[in-house]
Amino acid sequence: MTVDTTHASTDPTLARLLANIERVILGKPEAVRLVTIGLLAEGHVLLEDVPGTGKTTLARALARSLDLEFRRIQFTSDLLPADVVGVSLPEGGVSGASNGHAFRFQPGPIFANVVLADELNRTPPRTQSALLESMNERRVSIDGESHPLPRPFLVLATQNPLEFEGTYPLPESQLDRFLLAVRLGYPARDHEREMLRARAQGRPLEELLPVLSAAEVLDAIERTRAVRVDDAILEYVLSIIDATREGGDFLLGASPRAALGLYRAAQASALLAGRDYVLPDDVKRLALPVLAHRLVAAEDSAADETGFNAGAGGAAAARLAEQLERIPVPD
Repeated sequence: MTVDTTHASTDPTLARLLANIERVILGKPEAVRLVTIGLLAEGHVLLEDVPGTGKTTLARALARSLDLEFRRIQFTSDLLPADVVGVSLPEGGVSGASNGHAFRFQPGPIFANVVLADELNRTPPRTQSALLESMNERRVSIDGESHPLPRPFLVLATQNPLEFEGTYPLPESQLDRFLLAVRLGYPARDHEREMLRARAQGRPLEELLPVLSAAEVLDAIERTRAVRVDDAILEYVLSIIDATREGGDFLLGASPRAALGLYRAAQASALLAGRDYVLPDDVKRLALPVLAHRLVAAEDSAADETGFNAGAGGAAAARLAEQLERIPVPD
């Protein structure tokens, strides 16, 4: 396969992945880059935007580009935790429980490498919590027995923020489980024209083939962990985190989990760019998608006028962007 020259400076293995996804997701290179960073940093990604902007398509394009097991869970109001994580069943069927038979664990759809949690905010908090706990622990505990999830393990969750009726917004403590929050936005006119023509002639998503094996994905993850972060860069990360906790701009500042997320995402950004060291720009560029959805601005703790609670474009993001311009950037 010929690598798109757009990614000429990118790590060659990962350039194949980016180019493959962008065959379907037109004109959204930053969104594609961010979900790839989530994969490399072993974090999870929340795709937020209005219906029809390509959230599910992006998740499917990533999954089809990887030779990994993929499962999709459609979250609805009647979905139960067991429908997500699995359940223990008696060996002899339902009647076996009364006969003292042993139980066996029936894994739920979360036992896959890439999981699409579609419309997460349409399911009740109890089911949301079951998913998010598994995301955080990377294992499922049923009847006192622990079952590890496969590696790599990536959850791509989508939510439509403008539909409040019949939805259950994620609280900040659960939003903190997501490494990144990504908005796709509407496509530019030229890209939308190209998309319409491509879809009229066929189904580009169904034509995507895997370009990375499981071994290559795991190797890229290990190389991400080995990317060097100098002390000056580490102090820059900490200065950004401290700024969210001081000065009264936010009712809720960034957690230690957020600090670790920014650190690891910056490592992934560097590897994606073909470097084995982090630059200040890696950190600054990722601060909004890593941190904004976890923050609550002091002057607007409710959802903003677009329906987002913080997120990639809310009041918290605007305040964080102002702070980033005031924080000294290391040389």
